[in-house]
This record gives sequence, C-alpha cells and structure tokens, in this order.
Amino acid sequence: MAKKKEETKKYDNPNVVGLHAAIVEQPITETLETNYMPYAMSVIVSRAIPEIDGFKPSHRKLLYTMYKMGLLSGSRTKSANIVGQTMKLNPHGDAAIYETMVRLSAGYEALLTPFVDSKGNFGKVYSRDMACAASRYTEAKLSPICAEVFRDIDKDTVDLVDNYDGSMKEPSLLPTAFPNVLVSANNGIAVGMASMICGFNLNEVCETTINYLRDPGHDLLLTLPAPDFPTGGEIVFDRREMESIYNTGRGSFRVRAKWRYIPKENIVEIYEIPYTTTSEAIIDKVAELIKAGKVREINDMRDETDLSGLKLAIDLKRGTDPEKLMAKLYRMTTLQDAFPCNFNILVAGNPKVMGVREILDEWCAWRTESIRRRVYFDLSRKKDKLHLLKGLEKILLDIDKAIAIIRGTELESEVVPNLMMGFGIDQIQAEFVAEIKLRNINREYILKRTDEIEALEKEIADLSDTLSSRRRIKSIIIDELKQINKKYVTPRRSTIVYSDEIEEFEPVDEVEDYPVTLFLSKEGYFKKITAQSLRMSGEHKYKEGDRQAVSFESANGREVLFLTDRQQMYKCRVSDFEDTKASALGVYLPTKLGMDEGESVITMIDPGDYSKHLLIVFENGKAARIELGAYETKANRRKLINAYSDKSAAVSVMIIDEEKDVVVSSSDGRTLIFNTAQILPKTTRSTQGVGVMTLKKGKKVVRAVPLKDTAIQNVSRYRVRSLPAAGALLKPEDKEEKQLSLMEE
Repeated sequence: MAKKKEETKKYDNPNVVGLHAAIVEQPITETLETNYMPYAMSVIVSRAIPEIDGFKPSHRKLLYTMYKMGLLSGSRTKSANIVGQTMKLNPHGDAAIYETMVRLSAGYEALLTPFVDSKGNFGKVYSRDMACAASRYTEAKLSPICAEVFRDIDKDTVDLVDNYDGSMKEPSLLPTAFPNVLVSANNGIAVGMASMICGFNLNEVCETTINYLRDPGHDLLLTLPAPDFPTGGEIVFDRREMESIYNTGRGSFRVRAKWRYIPKENIVEIYEIPYTTTSEAIIDKVAELIKAGKVREINDMRDETDLSGLKLAIDLKRGTDPEKLMAKLYRMTTLQDAFPCNFNILVAGNPKVMGVREILDEWCAWRTESIRRRVYFDLSRKKDKLHLLKGLEKILLDIDKAIAIIRGTELESEVVPNLMMGFGIDQIQAEFVAEIKLRNINREYILKRTDEIEALEKEIADLSDTLSSRRRIKSIIIDELKQINKKYVTPRRSTIVYSDEIEEFEPVDEVEDYPVTLFLSKEGYFKKITAQSLRMSGEHKYKEGDRQAVSFESANGREVLFLTDRQQMYKCRVSDFEDTKASALGVYLPTKLGMDEGESVITMIDPGDYSKHLLIVFENGKAARIELGAYETKANRRKLINAYSDKSAAVSVMIIDEEKDVVVSSSDGRTLIFNTAQILPKTTRSTQGVGVMTLKKGKKVVRAVPLKDTAIQNVSRYRVRSLPAAGALLKPEDKEEKQLSLMEE
C-alpha cells in the first residue's frame, strides 16, 4: 500500500496546461477524515443540534442581537432591521434569519413560551399555505420571558466568544434561569444524527426541577405527566411508553386532534390538531379517502380558520355516528399522529441522547456553574469597592494632610505616588482619592462613604459563604424557579387522555354485501361466483388433473379462511376477490396471498361468527379439536402462523357445528368410527391433539371423513367407545364410498 501511494501518473500531453504533473492517490478514508468530517462536525456543533440552554446557534445569535438592540424593554422595531443587525453574528442570509425569527415568534405559535413578541402576519405552524409576510411589513421585540433568558448575562455568567470575523463578542450559551431545553420544542437534522425534542409546560418543568433539586429520586411523572404542545390536542397517555421516553430519551407517543359535534348543523368542528401535521395535509387526505370510497359518511370538508383560531368543518351525511367517523379518521389520517422523540443535545460540544432526568441533571449542573460565576463576579466587585473605601477611610484620619500633599506637589504625575507614601495606600486607592471632587473633600462625605464598609464586609462574607456552599446555590436556583413559576403562569394546552379510556371501534369497510358461492380446487384455484352468474353458467373449468375440493355459500361482506400445509392460516375478506365465472380458472391463491415458496392450500373454511370448532386429523393417528375463536383477531392480521401443530401432517380438516360421527382409515386397511363429542375442544391452536387411532409401525392415517359421506353399513363393527383404538378391517360391502370432501360444513 505504501508503494502504491508513492506511485504517480505522468501526463505526456504537452497541450495540458495548468495541471499538476502528477496526481497522488489518496485513500477514501483519508479523504473523509480531512474533507468531510470537518463539515459534519460543523453541522452537528454549530447548526442543527440544540445545546443545554435549549437554543441552536441561529436562535442564540438572533435573540442576543435583539437584546443588544434594547428590544427587551423598548418598543418594537421592523423585523428587517433586526435581520440586518443579526447578520453581524449570523452570515447565512436574511431569509434564514427571518425564518428563525418567525419560529420564535408568538404569532407563529410554534413554541409554548415564544421569545419574540410579534406584530403582523407571521403565519401559523399548523398551516402549510399560510405564509408569513415579508420582514419589511412585520415588527418585533423580545418577549417578557427573555428577561429570564438574559438574566445577569453581563455578570460573566457565560463565556463570550468572537463572532465569525472577530469584530465583536457573542455568548456561547444564554444563561436561562429555567430549563428551556425542555420547555421549547426543537428539531434538527445533522450529518449522521438528528434531534427531536418535544416541548413541556413551563410551570410543570419549573415545578419538576424544584422537586428534583430537593429529591433526585423524585417521580417525574407526578409533576411532569406528559409533554405539552402549543397546538393543543390530546396526548394519549401510556405510562410504560412515557417512562421509556423519560428514561432513555427515545420513543414515541400519540397525539390526537380535538373536535366537537354541532347537532343543529350536523357538522363536526376540529379545532386543535397534532403538532406534527397541518390543516392542509388533513384535508388532502380526507379528500383522497372520499375519492377512493373509503369514507362515505362525509358530504364536505372545509377550512374555516379565522382570527379566532383553527377550525376545520366536516359536513356529515344523515344518520352518521360522529364518534365512529372520528375513530375512523383517527386511524386513516394524521388527525392522530405519533410524535417521535430523540432527545439529542450538545453537552460540552458532544452530542448525547439523554432522558428527562439526565437532562435535568445536566441543566442543574450547568445552572449551578452560572450562579457560581455570577456570585464570584459580585464578590469581586464588592471586594474592589471595599478596597477603595479602606483607602478613603485612611484619608479620614487627616484630610488636611491629603490636601497639603496635593497642593504641595508640583507635577500632576507625582500626586498619586505622594498620596501612596503619605497614607500608606496602594496605587488604586490613591487614584480613587485623587479623583474625588474638591466639593466632596469634607468629613461628612467621607464618613458617609466609609459607613458602607461594615455593610460591604457582611455582604462579602455572605457571598463567600454562598460561593463555597452547594446547598445555598441550589436554594438560589429554587427561589428563581419559584419566581418564574409565579410570574409567568402558562396554562396547559394539551390535555391528557389515557389509552384504556379511548373507545375503539372495529374498522369496517363499506362493501356491498350480496350472496356468493365460493369454490376451491385441489391445486389452489379460487372462484367467487354470484348467484345469478352461477345459475347461468355451465360446467366449471379446471386445469388438467385439477378438480373441485371445497365449495360453500357465503356473502361478499363475510370472511374466509385458507389453511395451508405449512401450518399457516390466511384470513381474507370475500370482498378482497373479484367476482368471476365458472368458465374461468379463478385466482391462484399462493400468488394472491403471497405464500411461501412451495406452500399450498389444503382447505377453505367459512368461519361464520367464530363460534364453531375445527377438527384436524393427523397422519400419526391424533386429532385436535380447536375453537374457531382462537383464530379471531381484533387486529386486521392477514396471516396467522402456527395455525395448527407441525408434529405431523394434516390428513383432514372439517368444521364441527354439531356433534357427528367421523370415519378414520389407516394405510393398512383398518377403519374406526368415533364421535366428535369424545374429543374435548382446545383454545390453543398448536395443540397436538389426542390419540384416536393406534397405528402399527410404519403405518399412518390416510383418510378421515364424516360417516354420512361413506357407504359403511356395519357401523357397529367399527364404532369405538374409548380412544385411542386400533379399529377393524374394512369389509367388502363397506368399501363402496360416496364422493369425499376435505371439509364438511
């Protein structure tokens, strides 16, 4: 490999100008490391993933610019002005900056606690087509909550770093006094990773943080029951799912729209939708379902959103049950949607997926450090002030001497050194004394200033104690959170419904119901023929060597079951198949149902209301009686595995709707008759059954049919009272048989 790297390719063409004489080979791994990885890390660290303060760099740069413009307490200014100023920190263009402002605004309604107080059309998060106005038409300022975001930012609570061209400073993080990382919803796609953080209610987050600081083992679900969204809706609460999200930072939960029924107008009004969808997406999907004939209960659906908020109106057809309709729309549209959680956050520059408890732990540690830096800043300033006042106190001993020193000094540059020598003070103290105005050089002024010394010394001692006490810093964080909780009351918007309280309606497709007859051939060809077509048709068409195996009357709206030789059952609606004629071959089931290679159908079953039993006779002489209810599923599952035991091949399958006599024959010519009442039904599909016929070595059961389908005359000869039994040899007069069928109704 080393030798290969050193090889070069020479260009012999003299017409090639401006190209290197040689091209050095470079491994793809080295190219990725030197060229692609810096870009990937830049996207992860500087663009897509939020940090522990809950902001991405673009959010932080915009809000800090607005803060420096005095928009926390001042009046609103044009958004275009803010965008232009932000470009000093964020050079990605005015469109990207304005989009960031729109998302943070109150008008857009993407955040529970918006940071931009907006005026004008900022669009809506729940609408795909309702776009915001241009930045020259809208105005903005910082919301009051930003006072907590920028609290004590000028007291060295966070690091300040150079902007992209080194012309000014910007904060690396914002010293948010509450866990904004949990309060503000955030999502981003980086290179090789993504982040999706749902928002929580501000008051619930503050209350949870307070309880967590007091007791790290606090049950988070008691005070933080579920996320909260600005678009409202209903959160379907499943404790196991929510605990998984809180513990791991990954998972999903369902959010449903809120609606009300107006009986007078026979309409349903949807007024809150999931955070992950839009009103246009819902209307488009409903229109698609109506066009496809899957929803027949709706006359019309329209968007009636106005200044009062979102409203989607659905006109119902007469006799429609609104509860059942909405249950159907929840299943088939984004009126019920899943929110996927991926709490990926940058901590000290490293992306990390964390649960809620771990996020609170990281935020508390980071906030503790911010408070410690603030306290240290205040302590340093008070120590500096005390130092100056100590020097002033010495002047009090002899004011006249100080005046004489100043008056007796010929050069201005020597005033400070002479005061230092005259009173034994340092340069800083001497500079302070020298700058005192002439009118303030009196005993009253100096006494007032020096009276502050005692109070300052107490404050310094208190701050020093705070700085060394983790308990006191924790108390400060708790007090600040209590103040925020009291000052910014935020009612919960998303209500919580428990999954076991939701009434589920069995999905029923509207299909035309009419009588049909179903046919299955030995080779697996299926036909559904209407009564009229059956009356007019002639002889059935089959492939050479194929013949009819099972047939029975049914209806287009009913179900049909197909049992295969691989112990699998396929559950279908009769309406899933097209009507056909007797003269057609029919549908080849292994292809239609997507069966495994080599798998074939052995019988077709009419389940009815699933109250009957299934009798399966195996080659090994055993028989299993299974309740059909064992095959009934609430979910619309098409394929059921392990439909019966795989210990032996199935010889016969028949439906038991009433007790009957069954004839079983073996390969050595023996026959016995038993009554189905002698076999107890089982609810387990994979049961191996009970012994019916005792077989000699190398022999097997070859046939099992109802007694009425045979020509047996000496019934008592073959009937047995207890199972298993060996049976008796078949007499010649009993060998003439009627036409046999694999399944009997």
